[in-house]
This record gives sequence, C-alpha cells and structure tokens, in this order.
Amino acid sequence: MNKVWLRVVIAAFFEVAWVIGLKHAGSALEWGWTLCAIIISFYLMIMAGRDLAVGTVYAVFVGIGTVGTVLAESILFDAPFFVTKLALIILLLSGVISLKMLSNQVR
Repeated sequence: MNKVWLRVVIAAFFEVAWVIGLKHAGSALEWGWTLCAIIISFYLMIMAGRDLAVGTVYAVFVGIGTVGTVLAESILFDAPFFVTKLALIILLLSGVISLKMLSNQVR
C-alpha cells in the first residue's frame, strides 16, 4: 500500500473515532478529542484527494469508516449484529475494493 492510500485508511480510522465520539462524548476533554479526530480525518482525506481521484478517495473513506463504525458498535457497545448486516458490509467492502482496483488500472 502506498503512502497516499495509507492516508485514506488512517483518515477512515479517525472517522470511526469521531463518529463514536459524537455519540458517547460526555466531557469537555472527550469533545476535544472528538474535534481533533474530525480535523485529522478530514485533513488526511483532503491530502489524499490531491493525488487520487476525489470520488474514489471519498468512497473508500466512507466505506472503511462505515464498516469500522458498525464493527466498533458491535464489539465495544454490544449492539446486535445480524447476518444481514454482515452481508451488506461484505457488499460494501467489495464495492470499495473494486473502486480501488479500478483506480489502479486508470493511472
């Protein structure tokens, strides 16, 4: 994985952090960490968009972030996990992987 795609993956990791923070932050410090995660996430995504197709960067960013958020809510907060959710996550990931593979062919 090259440096630009690593930025997208790290940005998606911070996206998961700030989405969790938006729901569960209760103190000024937690809100501060949430704000930092938002800034880092979008900064890295914008920087990646300078070198890659913006639509592909955004789709991969949102796809990884969505999968991470669903998994985090199930693992960390005991949210129910259904087979349908798993099937839709696999469908989403296959689309994200396909977009990345297609962007590699275009360049």
